[in-house]
Amino acid sequence: MAATPIAVITGASSGIGAATARQLAAAGYRVVLTARRKDRIEALAAELTEAGHQAAAYALDVTDRAAVDEFATAFRSLAVLVNNAGGALGADSIATGDPADWRQMYETNVIGTLNVTQALLPALTASGDGTIVILSSTAGLSTYEGGGGYVAAKHGEHVLAETLRLEIVGTPVRVIEVAPGMVKTEEFATTRFRGDTEKAAKVYAGVDAPLSADDVADTITWAVTRPSHVNIDLLVVRPRAQASNSKVHRTL
Repeated sequence: MAATPIAVITGASSGIGAATARQLAAAGYRVVLTARRKDRIEALAAELTEAGHQAAAYALDVTDRAAVDEFATAFRSLAVLVNNAGGALGADSIATGDPADWRQMYETNVIGTLNVTQALLPALTASGDGTIVILSSTAGLSTYEGGGGYVAAKHGEHVLAETLRLEIVGTPVRVIEVAPGMVKTEEFATTRFRGDTEKAAKVYAGVDAPLSADDVADTITWAVTRPSHVNIDLLVVRPRAQASNSKVHRTL
């Protein structure tokens, strides 16, 4: 009997990462959950195991290359890597933005993705049918005011995906980029505004049905489970109420 395929999901402690772990587990993958918050991923692994799925938790900071390399030694073969760890900090203008925020966003979104991808690429290749998912953002495709640091980081992640696909074509590994638009999760906007729930709420005010974490996880799972010869190079997913990063229909 064939071994259960393994999927590693970074940033699996909440939001899109946790939702993706649930959906890939339901699709038949043994999911390995990574994030800095050990308690969160251990609770999710227990939830999935109780539901009859295969799941394991591993506390990991994707910006710590030595820790990532140590984590990678556990895998001789790997079916799926979902690079979800990332996030935004602040919404300041270029003139007033904090360079420390820019640096942290670049380290997490770009260098973190690079670290994990480099470390696990041999195992993905060894599987004979590997898939790398890079969760970028529509911010990586077009700019908007007040988003300079996040936009720059997500552009970097987008280019990483495009370049990697060129460089490994001909190997048994697909590179899928999923770029969501407005997604309402329990933490993204709150983290961006450093716990200011009022500012976070204004992001979604009057928007009829922004995307949910489950919507994006469903998109990721669909792309991953296409036949091996089918590569979803770039999939942009937005709520119907959002036409672009700067054009959102609000009922207010």
